[in-house]
Amino acid sequence: MNRIFLKKSSLFLLSFLLLSSACLAQNSGRNTNFNYLDFANKPYYFGITLGLNNADYRIIQSQRFLLHDSIRSVTPGLGTGFNLGIVTNLNVGKYFDFRVMPTLSFTDRKMEYKMLNNSTVKRNIESVFVELPFQVRYKSAPYHDVRLFVIAGMKYSFDVASNSRARQAEKLIKVAPSDFAIEYGAGFQVFLPYFIFSPEFKVSQGIGNVMIFDTNLQQASVLEQLYSRLFTLSFHFEG
Repeated sequence: MNRIFLKKSSLFLLSFLLLSSACLAQNSGRNTNFNYLDFANKPYYFGITLGLNNADYRIIQSQRFLLHDSIRSVTPGLGTGFNLGIVTNLNVGKYFDFRVMPTLSFTDRKMEYKMLNNSTVKRNIESVFVELPFQVRYKSAPYHDVRLFVIAGMKYSFDVASNSRARQAEKLIKVAPSDFAIEYGAGFQVFLPYFIFSPEFKVSQGIGNVMIFDTNLQQASVLEQLYSRLFTLSFHFEG
């Protein structure tokens, strides 16, 4: 895990914690407003979600790496993107929700190659994903108009930009358009009079190798497997 990954992940988490503290402080003084009761009686509701993401790959090097005569090392880097989606929430009992969130996700992943001649080659892999996450959410008991929650689930993604990227295969490693990932995260709900505001931090870990091996691509020959990874800070507006 490189320094860039640690630095950006720390900033991502710090922003989430600061926002959480501000919202909790705003609601700590209210003793009589219980907006959550209006939403607790709804069997389902909808909303929109906006988010920022950081994406990279977890790489597994090829056995041919040590025999390569020009590439010294390969390092994945984080790229920044954003998400836009629709929230469908189904209440299952008092503490559980089932959630489906069709999302359009714009991501940018980076690969950095250190060559034996001390030069550096950088590659960007830009994608536009249509994502279909299925999640189960567990919520705490409400404190005034605030509830904490954790989520877990699965996600299917399809890269609608893969065809245009394939035309540049002589410069980029080939990546499969489809991917499956497990997701987990946490956040909190703030129940306002007309909608629910929910900041959420989520991690998506790809479970399938998305690399398409091609011996004709020099930069792909030193890699064996690629697994996607995505860190997302989302803001849900539901009601």
